[in-house]
Parts: sequence; C-alpha cells; structure tokens
Amino acid sequence: MISFFRRALSSWIVLGLFALIMIAFIVTGIGTPGGLGNLAGGASGDTITKVGRQSLAAPEVEQRARIALQGIQQQQPEVTMPVFVVQGGLDSLVQQLTEGMAIAQWAERHDIVASKRLVDGEIASISAFHGLNGKFDETAFRQFLQDRHISERQLRDDITSTILRRQILMPASGGIQAPRSLVLPYASLMLETRKGAIGIVPTAAMPAGTPPTDAELSAWYNRNLARYTVPERRVLRYALISKDQLKQLPEVSEAEISKFYNANAAEYAPSQMRTLSQVVLPDEAAAKALAAKVKSGTSFADAAKNAGFSPTDTALGDRTQAALADLASPEVAKAAFAAPQGGITEPVKSPLGWHIVHVDAIKNAAGKPLAAVHDGIADSLRKQKVDEAIANLTGDIEDQIGEGATFDDVVKARGLQVVTTPPLLPNGTAPENPDWKAAPELQVLLKPAFEASPDDDPTVENIGNGELHALLKVDRIAPAAPTPLSKIRDRVMADLLANRASTRAQAVAKSIAGKVDGGVPFGQAITQAGLNLPPPQPAGGRQLDLIQGGQKVPPPLALMFAMKSGQTKLLEAPDGKGWFLVHLDSITKGDASTVPGLVDSTQGEFTRMMADELQQQLSAAIAREVGVSRNPAALAQVKRDLTGAGGQ
Repeated sequence: MISFFRRALSSWIVLGLFALIMIAFIVTGIGTPGGLGNLAGGASGDTITKVGRQSLAAPEVEQRARIALQGIQQQQPEVTMPVFVVQGGLDSLVQQLTEGMAIAQWAERHDIVASKRLVDGEIASISAFHGLNGKFDETAFRQFLQDRHISERQLRDDITSTILRRQILMPASGGIQAPRSLVLPYASLMLETRKGAIGIVPTAAMPAGTPPTDAELSAWYNRNLARYTVPERRVLRYALISKDQLKQLPEVSEAEISKFYNANAAEYAPSQMRTLSQVVLPDEAAAKALAAKVKSGTSFADAAKNAGFSPTDTALGDRTQAALADLASPEVAKAAFAAPQGGITEPVKSPLGWHIVHVDAIKNAAGKPLAAVHDGIADSLRKQKVDEAIANLTGDIEDQIGEGATFDDVVKARGLQVVTTPPLLPNGTAPENPDWKAAPELQVLLKPAFEASPDDDPTVENIGNGELHALLKVDRIAPAAPTPLSKIRDRVMADLLANRASTRAQAVAKSIAGKVDGGVPFGQAITQAGLNLPPPQPAGGRQLDLIQGGQKVPPPLALMFAMKSGQTKLLEAPDGKGWFLVHLDSITKGDASTVPGLVDSTQGEFTRMMADELQQQLSAAIAREVGVSRNPAALAQVKRDLTGAGGQ
C-alpha cells in the first residue's frame, strides 16, 4: 500500500535478497564463483570499490551479476542483462557487496562473530547437503561443492556475511512502531477519491509525412547504434554424460537394504514435528513485554505484527527439536518442544537475541517398519550407486583431459553425441537464428560457458541430480557488433518512422494540454486538434479500491493521483503507441479514522518501512566508519562489458 506513495523506496529487505541469492544459488545448483571472503584487490583500474583493507574487483562483480540474473530469469525469463543493468540491478548488487564487506570488517573490529557452530547449523539445514537419511552428509556436501567448483571457504564466507547482517542490523529496529498520528494522514489518502478523464493521441493517427532519405536513415542508425548492436555471442559444443555410458547398472542387495535400515533406525522410529513461529528481540525487557501481551489475550500474530514483524519474518515452518537446536540453540529448542500446542515459551536467550516461540501445531509421526520403506531405500541406494559410478566416469574423463586429451578425443573414446549450438547470448537465445530452441540442459551450461574461452580445456559440468553431466567446450566467440544497416534496413526504417510519429503525437498532445490550461474544456480541446482523435473517457476512483487484490493500476490512472485538481498532464503510452492526456477534475478527501483496520494495516507497513530505514542507516554508518571509496569509471566499464557495449 505504502509503495503506491513511495515507489522509490529501496528496502533493505529487498537489497538483502542479493546476499541470500548467493547462498540460494549454491544450494539450487547454479553455484557461485567466489565468496565475500574471497574478494581480493585487483589492479587499480578494475577496482569497483575499496572497502577498508579490501577491494571489490570487476571480475567478481561480473560473476555475481550473472548469478543474480540467472536467479531472476528463473522467475522472469524475459529479463536480459541489459535490462538488469539499466533498471539498477547492478548498482544495487555492488552496493550490497560493498556493505557486506564493510559489515564483516566492522564486526571483526568489535569482536562480533558468527561462530563456527552457527555457520555449521546453517549448512546442516540446507537440504542439498543431506544424505539418504535426511541428515547432513559430509560426502554429499563435498561432492556438491566439487561438482559446482565452489570451495568450502567461499560457501562459509557467504553464509557468515548473511549471519553477521542479521546479528548487527536486525536488533537496530527491534520493537520500533510507527505512531498512529503519523500514519493516519497517509491512511486517509487511501480513501481519497479522484475524478477526471483520460484521452490519447495515437501515433497511428499521425500523418505519414515525407519518407526519410537514405542520409536520414543512416543518421538515425548511427545515433542509435546501441539499439542495433548484438552483444557478444558464443558457439558451444557439448556432449551429455549419463548412466547410458555405464557398461552395467549397479544392483542393490537385500543385505544392503537391511543394513541401511538398521543403521538409521532412529529415523524410522516414532517422531514429533512442530510447526513453529518465533520473534527474536534484542533485549529481555522487550521480549517479556511481548510475552505478557500474548498471555493477556493478544494473539501471537498480532503481538508480532505490532512489534514490526510480518508473518514471513516469524514463520519457522515444520521443525524437529534437533533442527531447531541447529537453527537457534538447544535451549530454545528444548523450551519450544516443552510448550503446549497454541502456547508460547518464556523468553530464551541465544546468540541472536531473546526468542519467544509459538507452537502453531504438533504433528506426531508413527514409526515405519522395514516393509514400508523397503522400496524407497532400494531406490535411494540404487541412485547413490549410479551417482558414484557416474562420478567415477566423469573423474576418469577429467583425468583424461588433464593428460592432454581434447574435446574430440574424449567424445570419440567415449562414444558421446555432440551438440553444436549457433552463436548464443548469455540468456541462451540465438539472435541470428530466432527459431532455434535451446535444450533444457543448456541453461545450466551457459554460466560456465560465458566464463571460459576457446583456449580453455573442456570441462565436465554437473547438470542435475548427480546423474547427468556434460562435457563442455567453447568453440568460438563472436564479439559484440552492430548489425549492418543493409541487413536490418526495414527494421531501422520502421523505428525511424515510429519515432517521427511519436514526436508528432507528443506535439499534438502538448498543444491540447495548452488549450485546456487556457480554459478550453478537455473534450473540446481534443476535438479541436482536427485529427479524428478518440474522445476522452471518464476515469478515477478511490485509491484503496484501485489497488486492492494486488492488481496493477494503469499508469494514466496512477498519474491522476499525483496531480492537482484542474491539471492536465502527458504520459507516453507503452511501446510508443502514442501519448495519454490525463485531466483531473476533482479530489474528494478521505478520513481513515472511520476505518480502524486500514489504519492498523498502514501502521504495520510504516513500521516495517521504518525498521528497514533504520537498518539502512546503520549499514551506511558502518560503511562510513570502515571507509569506502568508489571508482565510477570502473563500474561504468563493467556495465558496458555486461551489456555488450564495451566497444562503443
């Protein structure tokens, strides 16, 4: 709701996702080339920021940017690196990495640490590192890191950075609450009603004008060369390695199944799982005050909300006592599993602060006899054996490469099927061959491919679940270059004509707005333009109604809520289709004091916003104390390199 008024707010929680992205990509299989603890100063020319005694270099920033983009593309495949850079993603990423380095050094100065036990607990909770029994498995952990070319030090550095942020920044905003006197005027804005009309001057209504000459077309092309530049592309060769290459698939014996069941008898015994929520506060007094509210009848959710915590902040989900002990502390876990369903614990201290845990639900699971889990154990053991056999196979291939074998040598010796791609962009599209469809496995191979060069040896990449790998080689690199005008003349001509039409439409729209400002009625001014324009349509409503359900407010209607009564403003239509004319006739004020629920929800949002800002301020103060210097020229060069405009 508040975002409607403060779209420019850069939430620390949102920025904090970049730190979590680093860990998330590790555990989801994308991998990260280096941790914050591995940031080393390069040559002064490629240093993006200098933070205390450390430097953030351009190669690290480029690698992190590609990781972040891959995560975004899992949800929004259409987002490209140029879009990521232009919309501020790279700037936010650099800011996040810089602040992470500053916090780590500040924490060291003040003897604030993320203990090895705490980091171990975070690692142990990552399901990607679990074995067949559902617990942390050292072999699975090492194999996972090896497959993704990540060192344990790099992983620990990223997790340590996240923990330090949590320890230092979260207590700064604990217990804060926005005063209702501040919230009420903003909540009242949500009940404000605005009425007006919206018209449009379509570019399609503009006269064609004189066709552009060759000189004009060439001049437009040269002025907009970046628009017609194709970024660096790479031709890849790869061959899949799977269990099909094994001479014989391994079998599992009944003795092995029984041995596994007996070795993990505790896992199949009756157990208890609890669905938990918690609040962590910086001091005992605040924790006792919150606990007292709950005991006096306030629901845990409402008490947490009033303290500035959202449901996502408090939810722990389903946890065993051992899992909660790893996450918080054995004392917190013991108290949580002693409380009744629907009850809360007394405040319990851990390295993170004072915990109050609410027991949402208790789930008791019956034990499982061997017969009930026999097939599952057999399948798991079989997969483990297949994974081990494939790991041995890929290890042999890597040894073969280390002894000097080429991509073609390995393919021939192993009977592998080679796939050769057309020149690809980092997102896997082929600009010269738009009808080409990438195979699913290619998305995983793009990252290592765009970090390698044709001179590098082939590599074996893990594609998924330990059963599928690929032998990968960069065949050649096609440098970024503008497409010749002769090949895209029709496209350039269409762009120039569209630009001219948009310019004419804007001039017409400005003329109409000028007449309205001079006293001509809105509809009459549009008619006087003499271009057979569509008549204006009534528009408006109450802000609260427009944004309910998370629906997106059309930009012309949103603009109406940023205008004064009687004003007329212009807004460009999407895709250059024309220019909107937005006219506001009247404003009817609202009064949120008659809608207490609206004031409460707005107060919650303001509280979270204030907490975010306090954390940002503390982070900025820490950065100033540690000392940060920036190199804008180096960052600009990274942006050019990532967007394919490095040579422009």
